[in-house]
Amino acid sequence: MKRIMIVDDEENIRLLYKEELEEEGFVVELAKNGHEALEKLPLFRPDLITLDIKMPGMDGIETLKRIRETERDLPVVMCSAYGEYKQDFTTWASDAYVVKCADLTELKNTIRRLLGL
Repeated sequence: MKRIMIVDDEENIRLLYKEELEEEGFVVELAKNGHEALEKLPLFRPDLITLDIKMPGMDGIETLKRIRETERDLPVVMCSAYGEYKQDFTTWASDAYVVKCADLTELKNTIRRLLGL
């Protein structure tokens, strides 16, 4: 089973993603911010991370930078309600960018593609 870490400050989003991805057969770990994600990373050892951009404290871009310092090959999907970040070159270090919406089809397809499923 592939392991996915969901990093988002919005509890409803975390729980929705967890439920939907577990139904797809993934093992899911949740983190409410970048600091928590970095603490859990070596323990959970995810195959992929979904990462919100706008979070209090350490935002997703800084979190991505820190993940890349140790995990260069770990797929990271940036997820944001703000489409304008897609043009921000600092998000280009991620493997994909998905704009949040109620329909998780694009997110699920992106995850499957990045995991080779």
